[in-house]
Amino acid sequence: MADRGRGGGGERDGRERDGAGREPDGGGERDGGRELDGGGEPDGGRDRDFAGRARNARPRDAAGRPLPRGAAGVPRVPEDVALTPTEVLAEADRLLAAGAPFPAHEVLEGAWKAAPPGERELWQGLAQLAVGLTHAQRGNATGAVRLLHRGRDRIEPYAAQPPYGIGIDRLVDAAASLAGRIETAGLDDLEPADLRLQLTDPG
Repeated sequence: MADRGRGGGGERDGRERDGAGREPDGGGERDGGRELDGGGEPDGGRDRDFAGRARNARPRDAAGRPLPRGAAGVPRVPEDVALTPTEVLAEADRLLAAGAPFPAHEVLEGAWKAAPPGERELWQGLAQLAVGLTHAQRGNATGAVRLLHRGRDRIEPYAAQPPYGIGIDRLVDAAASLAGRIETAGLDDLEPADLRLQLTDPG
């Protein structure tokens, strides 16, 4: 069964994140005050890095939900760590296999921000797939279906020449199948293994 977690219905303000740090309607970046969980702290109490940029340093669970300060959360990749595409995919696959799609989306989002123009849709689509899985973990069926469809649509054009060993055709089929299953039967019958996509082809 999918973990509905805190809030059950997903976004508190009714908006979905698209996995690229933006609102689907073209809204602000993730650091603009609200993240995937619709949270964020009032500006006066917000954590900031050494450059003065807003950040949320609270630990998080595998679905990205904030935990109390001092709790043992899922380790997060620092934003200033530069990874190659191969390293990004290896780390994202490791996190997805561990049932941690939210930190996987953060890794993929970093690749999207650094990608050349011809690959930006690819990395954004992969990040959106991870966000779709995160919404499913949180019990937000509508958000899960929406982001799985968006991610599928963005990566599908790369199927003719899949880069970096990414299993585009397999991911497109898996995302469509999972979204259809959620649309038809909801989240209650999903097992944790159903939410663990593998981005790269084995071997």
